[in-house]
Amino acid sequence: MPPAHSTTPAPAPRPRAGFAALRRFLPYLWPADAPALRARVVIALMLVIGAKAITLLMPFAYKAAIDRMAPGLEPGVGLAVALVAAYAGARFGGVLFDNLRNAIFERVGQDAARRLAVQVFEHLHQLSLRYHLERRTGALTRIIERGTKSIDSMLYFLIFSIGPTILELVAVCIIFLGKFGWGMVGATVAMVIAYVVFTRRVTEWRIGVRREWAEFDARTTQRAVDSLLNYETVKYFGAEQVEARRYESAVRQLTDATVKVEGSLAALNIGQSLITNLMMAGAMGYTVWGWSKGQFTTGDVVLVNTLLAQLFRPLDMLGMVYREIRQGLIDMEAMFGLVDTPAEVVDKPGAAALAVAGGAVRLENVRFAYDPERPILNGIDIDVPAGRTLAVVGPSGAGKSTLARLLYRFYEVTGGRILIDGQDIREVSQASLRAAIGIVPQDTVLFNDTIGYNIGYGRDGASQAEIEEAARGAAIHDFIASLPEGYATRVGERGLKLSGGEKQRVAIARTLLKDPPVLILDEATSALDSRTEADIQETLARVSARRTTIVIAHRLSTVVDADEIVVLEAGQVAERGTHAALLRMGGLYAEMWNRQAAEREAAEALAAE
Repeated sequence: MPPAHSTTPAPAPRPRAGFAALRRFLPYLWPADAPALRARVVIALMLVIGAKAITLLMPFAYKAAIDRMAPGLEPGVGLAVALVAAYAGARFGGVLFDNLRNAIFERVGQDAARRLAVQVFEHLHQLSLRYHLERRTGALTRIIERGTKSIDSMLYFLIFSIGPTILELVAVCIIFLGKFGWGMVGATVAMVIAYVVFTRRVTEWRIGVRREWAEFDARTTQRAVDSLLNYETVKYFGAEQVEARRYESAVRQLTDATVKVEGSLAALNIGQSLITNLMMAGAMGYTVWGWSKGQFTTGDVVLVNTLLAQLFRPLDMLGMVYREIRQGLIDMEAMFGLVDTPAEVVDKPGAAALAVAGGAVRLENVRFAYDPERPILNGIDIDVPAGRTLAVVGPSGAGKSTLARLLYRFYEVTGGRILIDGQDIREVSQASLRAAIGIVPQDTVLFNDTIGYNIGYGRDGASQAEIEEAARGAAIHDFIASLPEGYATRVGERGLKLSGGEKQRVAIARTLLKDPPVLILDEATSALDSRTEADIQETLARVSARRTTIVIAHRLSTVVDADEIVVLEAGQVAERGTHAALLRMGGLYAEMWNRQAAEREAAEALAAE
């Protein structure tokens, strides 16, 4: 068996090159095969410019209205009212354009997030079994979830917040230069620079705090998921309080990290508010002083106030925007890190599909080790002629289940080769190889869906009649029919609502539906009672008669009719032959048989009492 994976959470991704992840993502916003989405991007950008233009015109309408109300001028009430109405209309126009922009661009952002999420998901299924054994499923799903969520928010911040803010800043500086001179421009630019520098430095510090929080958050989720997935094991050992203490410890660390995050946020907000309010006070003081000297009109004072208020509104959000973008980049880098993870087992360029004639399987001097320091298989030679049944038995840890993983190319052999109908499985495509092999695994895991769905998973597009026929072959149709919802009965998380025997029969039905030329039975009846086992053995014997079958078994009574039995010990073939021949040899197989026979007799005697 492969070594147990570490419980230590994977280190949080570190920023590699700032906006490198963003540059990789931007092409998703301009897909070559979707002109309609490109048109949406163009329209959204035009609406951004239009909304910002309206926003910049509003203060001038407000200024003109105030000037018409100044002492010494003809009141012009109608004009003043019209200007106020224009101001209100411009405000509404800005809101209208912003919301139209959001509605139009939403499809673009969601489509980009969908494409990337699907690409990551597909790549995860291409990675090796070793990778998934060493990583927590909860941590992987959190990376995808965070990365996908960060895409939507980051796009809006970059395109609809930072971009328009820069445009507005340039426009305000031009207006200030024309009406108030270089002093006001210099003060405004200095304030913005001070604000950005302060925000960047404090936010960089906060990123470390945030990263620590993310680690504790992932660890807490992992603890909860792992404990709940192993619900039965927890109950077996009465370890509820142990699990609660471990979870409480993780939550306590997460709580402390959350407090630290919120404290750093408060420090950032206070500093930002101090800078912006100092600038507001200075600018307003300057314009009021100019008004008192007759240099500026009352409307100019209102103009400056309105322009700065509009400029400060997005700047007040700059800290949050910068934090979200930096965190979004970290989350996106983590997701792209999954995409960049190389697959351990890959098809060779131009790999042909496996051509199956009879399904003969041959292992030639096969060597393998999960860890170089601990070899599992040491030169295995096995030949299974087409249509014959081979049984592989041996003590636990001898490498029996490893053979199945190697046949499926979950791992590559480190020495020797495996052939199917004379074709090295490393030379053919993985998809065609796995399509030709069916397996009933020792540890059956079902999807949290209906029984019908789990059986139908064996062949995409199978009809209900074919699903029911496979269920009959696995001796589970009558049980399913007795359920109130029949084949629509949900099996629960990992099939928790079914017994071990029921789950195994579903797995057998799923494989029968696939109807592969090569069949692997990895302890396929280990969880069944004697009567059901006998029924399924008859079915498996009938099915095996027309296909190549490899039976991996611990219970020797299930393999007595195999054409050949191979006994593994310490990663090598210790004995081989038929059941009768191996018993006559009086070796390891005979010893195992006698021990199991004695255990059966003891169990029968105990049951008879």
